[in-house]
Amino acid sequence: MEPTSLNFGGTPATATAAPAGDLVKEIDISSFMQDVVQASMKQPVLVDFWAPWCGPCKQLGPALEKATLAAKGKFKLVKVNIDDPRNQPLAQQLRIQSIPAVYAFSKGQPVDGFVGALPDSQLKKFIEQVVGEAVGDSEAVQLIEAGKAALAAQDWAAAGEAFSGALGEEAENPAALGGLARAMVGLGELEAVDEILAQVPPAHENHPDVASARSALQLARESAGASGELAGLEAAVNANPQDHQARYDYALALVGDNRQGDALDQLLELVKRDRKWNEEAARKQLVKIFEALGPMDPLVVDARRRLSSILFA
Repeated sequence: MEPTSLNFGGTPATATAAPAGDLVKEIDISSFMQDVVQASMKQPVLVDFWAPWCGPCKQLGPALEKATLAAKGKFKLVKVNIDDPRNQPLAQQLRIQSIPAVYAFSKGQPVDGFVGALPDSQLKKFIEQVVGEAVGDSEAVQLIEAGKAALAAQDWAAAGEAFSGALGEEAENPAALGGLARAMVGLGELEAVDEILAQVPPAHENHPDVASARSALQLARESAGASGELAGLEAAVNANPQDHQARYDYALALVGDNRQGDALDQLLELVKRDRKWNEEAARKQLVKIFEALGPMDPLVVDARRRLSSILFA
């Protein structure tokens, strides 16, 4: 990305939100001079241009926040939503044509940048070039990674302990809040999940880990008690494969029994047999499970591929 000569007018203003202390901010153009240009005179500032509808932005955003926290103050991250009409002149001045787009500012000017979602290894290399030294993982980041590994193994107690430890280091970390909520869903402590999600800062309401926990909570409530009917529902589906309601209910029961892979199989079969049944209920339920498990979960990757094959056959 070519550095751009800047000429920003206006009076500095306060940022709209400051999650994760002063290291990560969501701003609009009114505070760009203060939070980016002036701030970069003291230390590098990365500016993440994103939008809520941008899929790659949802992957890059959390990775940038994780890297920012891991660097322990060696640089700051500023996020600018280009869907906000106030920010569109800024995007035009910086020639933002595709997102996500990241600019690195130093000494008041953009010095480097990239477009698109980078793998973690390339993102770390980019940041180290900007900062001029190696950056490592903070204790909170390490605990979050341990918590996510425990979630994948359905070790809910270990996950809860790891995410609680991360929150002890960074009380408003959305990945830790979302992860702890997800662990509580696994433990069946649904009321606790509501309390945890209520602590998420407004700027991070749509964070992928928070959205995942919210979807998991909704699924848990929908499937509450259904796992006790597994045998009967399975028998009903085997007796009449065209009984779409029985298959749908069977999928819910499988979710309640933490058998998401089997639930995905049943919902995909229902979409294949009658995708429009009950106002596309099966497809909508698939989306909830995708959100609950996260986009990189192997079950989700496989199910999305199979769903595309069915829908576009």
